[in-house]
Amino acid sequence: MTTGDLLVGTGLSAHFGDTVVFEGLDIGIGPGSVTGVVGRSGSGKTTLLRILAGLTAPTEGTVEWRGDRHSGAIGLLAQHPRLVTNPRWTLRRIVAEPATIMRQDCDVDTVADRVGLDPGLLDRYPSQVSDGQLQRACLGRLAVQQPRVVLCDEPTAMLDPVAKRAVASLLDDLVAEGAGLLLVSHDRRLVGSRSRNVVDLDGR
Repeated sequence: MTTGDLLVGTGLSAHFGDTVVFEGLDIGIGPGSVTGVVGRSGSGKTTLLRILAGLTAPTEGTVEWRGDRHSGAIGLLAQHPRLVTNPRWTLRRIVAEPATIMRQDCDVDTVADRVGLDPGLLDRYPSQVSDGQLQRACLGRLAVQQPRVVLCDEPTAMLDPVAKRAVASLLDDLVAEGAGLLLVSHDRRLVGSRSRNVVDLDGR
């Protein structure tokens, strides 16, 4: 951790009944940098991400936001896009959601082109597109949101090579623009090649 970190977890522990997932974990996410989290299945990677996102309370420890607060401060890119999108919304509405909340204009077609999503799919519903196409819509939503910190849970899992490149390109752009990125993955090569520092949950 550094004094310039935007999102800081201190002394984080997660227990499920008598099972200790991890204990005493410190982690920081700084602007314009990538922090990686690796570990085998069941090591607590997704639990840690949910704690940092404020979706799950830690058993012990604290999470502190140190940056300027605004409605889109933290963005989440989930492994399974169907779990975080409204099946009754078109892809166009999903992409434009942050702009709608902030009452801003949004050129959805341009955003779709940026993330490699065929604009012809924008008026379809999640059930009418593939997982990769829906994940690109989630990427577009992230691009519109322009969060200060991005939390990614296995962002390239189950995607084809073209979709993986679209994910990596947008995440690189967001970091270059000053966002802090938490990259959670079992892929140690991916995390090691992109991260400023790596938290290995297998070694705890």
